[in-house]
Amino acid sequence: MKNIRNFCIIAHIDHGKSTLADRLLQETKTVSDRQLQEQTLDDMDLERERGITIKSHAVQMDLNYQGENYVLNLIDTPGHVDFSYEVSRSIAACEGALLIVDASQGIQAQTISNLYLAIENDLEIIPVLNKMDLPSAMPEEVKDQIVDLIGCDRDDIIAASGKTGIGVEDILAAIVERIPAPKGDPEAPLQALIFDSVFNSFRGIIAYFRVLNGEINKGDRVKFVNTGKEYDADEIGILRLEQEPRKVVKTGDVGYIISGIKQAKEVKVGDTITHKTRPCEQAIQGFEDVKPMVFAGIYPVDTDEYEELREAMEKLQLNDASLTFEPESSAALGFGFRCGFLGMLHMEIIQERLEREFDMTVITTVPNVSYQAYLKDGEEVLMNNPSDMPDATKLDYIEEPYIHAQIITKSDFVGQIMNLCIDKRGELKNQVYLTSSRVEITFEMPLAEIVFDFYDRLKTVSKGYASFDYHPIGMRRSNLVKMDVLLNGDQVDALSALVHKDNAYDLGKKMCVKLRELIPRQQFDIAIQAALGSKIISRETVKALRKDVTAKCYGGDISRKRKLLEKQKKGKKRMRQIGSVEVPQQAFLAVLKLD
Repeated sequence: MKNIRNFCIIAHIDHGKSTLADRLLQETKTVSDRQLQEQTLDDMDLERERGITIKSHAVQMDLNYQGENYVLNLIDTPGHVDFSYEVSRSIAACEGALLIVDASQGIQAQTISNLYLAIENDLEIIPVLNKMDLPSAMPEEVKDQIVDLIGCDRDDIIAASGKTGIGVEDILAAIVERIPAPKGDPEAPLQALIFDSVFNSFRGIIAYFRVLNGEINKGDRVKFVNTGKEYDADEIGILRLEQEPRKVVKTGDVGYIISGIKQAKEVKVGDTITHKTRPCEQAIQGFEDVKPMVFAGIYPVDTDEYEELREAMEKLQLNDASLTFEPESSAALGFGFRCGFLGMLHMEIIQERLEREFDMTVITTVPNVSYQAYLKDGEEVLMNNPSDMPDATKLDYIEEPYIHAQIITKSDFVGQIMNLCIDKRGELKNQVYLTSSRVEITFEMPLAEIVFDFYDRLKTVSKGYASFDYHPIGMRRSNLVKMDVLLNGDQVDALSALVHKDNAYDLGKKMCVKLRELIPRQQFDIAIQAALGSKIISRETVKALRKDVTAKCYGGDISRKRKLLEKQKKGKKRMRQIGSVEVPQQAFLAVLKLD
């Protein structure tokens, strides 16, 4: 056990985690040169196309260092703030972390937030300065930043390059020398923590675990503590690039178990595995339950596919524990699910994965956050959806979730970023110069304001230099109103939104204009209105397509033309009474991209 090292790689987006992981795999001969491809550990097509890591990936490597054989368990983690739950789970299964900082960009917001996660879990941090081969690298400046941040010696920082392979041997040596071996008692009852799971259509559900105490043998009768279910360990093993079956997985190791589990509900990430005959005394403190930030409805395009969508969501939830969902129904869209996501990118990825992995075409409604409504009789109501809003006569006040936002940027862009945050109802709390040209700005602002397009606009005003990270700080009272969108007097509940009273008129006008462009013309006029309660605040009209019924009259008395036009007018009136307006899918999405 003293020769096992468990570590993860943490960094901001695009600082070269996956590339460096490729070099470590190559250096330890875990991957032959024939098998190696860019981002070897990212096994989803989506990850390769976008060049981001979405899932944590665990892999075991063997290293011979100074005549001794060591086993290294590496977990490569995502860098985007929306996937920080993956990072927190990976950190729980490790004793050390490689903190990677891009030598040309320096420390950014997620670097700091992921670092704090690692420090809270008492991990040994090894700072690595990556991308040293770039002409724009500023090693001395960035080293100063790292020393300020974690208080290490300058000599502890390893200079490396994932592309050319400089410094990879130094990193492996540091992993062996600095990261402590796992602590645990091989003789104690089995205690293993589930940190991830995947669905395999042939084998059922495969759970990934890390053994803290004891050992697990093939064929053992095991029990999952939280769910109380018991299974036979049909196959256990360790995670190489492929799964490698073993007879026994010992203390400190990371492995997988296949036990013929069919139901997604039976595996919970953070659960403890133990033996049925000799159970451990207490379960491991798992991860805190994930708190979704953004809520949106996901509906099948064809209502008959509701059950298939449920199955797809359950399988996806296994692979992505931060997805939460519950059934709901909507007047416009039928039956579907109310889903909770960690952010907009997370929502986009889930939608893509449903389409690619399960062939489900879905409609996503306007995303929003949860509000807390307080009624005059003292009752509290949680509103996940604008349609849950109580009657205005009973309502006392509404609270909305606030976040603490941390933005790190170049000093040239401070003005524009402050304007953007103040537009979004943010309050400036602090401003610290990390170096002469880098500023850290802290704001408190409503979560609802950053849900839509905040991240994109932040990147635009800062020319891509600002990095952004946030965490929730609780609920605050706010002056919110419900804005409805009506088409020919019928309310479209999927387009309703809770907005701040000051922004309602502006947003209502923009929504109507946008919908007018997107709704196809019919044979009758369509009135698009935005309303606060019974008060209409904006209106646009989609004009009717008109057939020229008088074309066949050439000359003659005007009354002939009048007769034909009157007949057409009656037909249009009847059509308007029975005609329904189809709202195309892009209309739901375009509302999100209002500037």
